[in-house]
Amino acid sequence: MTPPYFDHEKLDVYRNSITFCAWVGEFLPSITAKTSAKDQLDRASTSIPLNIAEGNGKFSVKDRARFLEMARGSALECAACLDVLVARKLAAEEQVADAKSKLATIVRMMIGLLKRFSERADVLREEDGDYGYQQDQEQDQDQEQEGKQ
Repeated sequence: MTPPYFDHEKLDVYRNSITFCAWVGEFLPSITAKTSAKDQLDRASTSIPLNIAEGNGKFSVKDRARFLEMARGSALECAACLDVLVARKLAAEEQVADAKSKLATIVRMMIGLLKRFSERADVLREEDGDYGYQQDQEQDQDQEQEGKQ
């Protein structure tokens, strides 16, 4: 694996979303029927890491939270797409079980980040996961110190 060039590449949630996105790329060809859930799964899975990266690059806490909320929403949308594909018998539950588990982890991580950046985080329903912020906190403190100098 190449070393991270950008800050968002250091985030576990970003790396997990890239892994999920890769899985979707391998999974989609197995869905032979033309269905909007398949197309939407492709778009939503791509949206997760893109919004994490864009949000992580925002300086405003409000902007950062908005993009992280969109990434979380895309992860939930992916879970629903998988449910639709199973309900329509275009995929088997066994095919998507690990992916849904990965999505649940991504959503918990997103909630952990959102609790840090969003004043609306108290309305989130999924249980937040244990997400290490040590590296992010140190980076924020370094940036604050640079700004004071």
